[in-house]
Amino acid sequence: MAFFAFSKHRPLELLSATDLAMENERLQAENEQLQQAVTSHAVIDQAMGALVVLGQIPPEEAWRALRDVSQRTNMKLRVVAEDVLKFARGGSLPDAELEELRRAVARYQACSPAHQSPEGAVTWEGRPGA
Repeated sequence: MAFFAFSKHRPLELLSATDLAMENERLQAENEQLQQAVTSHAVIDQAMGALVVLGQIPPEEAWRALRDVSQRTNMKLRVVAEDVLKFARGGSLPDAELEELRRAVARYQACSPAHQSPEGAVTWEGRPGA
C-alpha cells in the first residue's frame, strides 16, 4: 500500500512514504537546531548581563566584548558566554580567555561615555577571584 501526501514546499508534487519519512527526519533535525539556538541565545543574554554588571558597560558593548573574545580565542560564542557565566559566579577562566575578556571590557569601557563606577557597585576587578 502506498501513501502519498502533498508537499508543502512543492505543492504539485506527491510524496511517497519514504519521502515523508525523510521529510520527518529533516524537520526533527531542524527542530533540534532551533531548540539549541534558543538555549544558546538565553546563555548569551545572561553573559551579556553579567558583563553589564561586572564591566559597567552598556548591553551593546557587552555583546561586542563577547563577540571579540570569541573571535580572538577562536571559541564559539556560546562557549565564551558559558565561561563568562561561570566566571561571574566565582569560577575561573583559562588565562588566555581571561586576558582577552579583560581587554575587551577595558576597550568598551573606554568607548562608553556612560562608564562610571558608582559607589558600592561591583567592579570587574572587585569580583571574587578576579
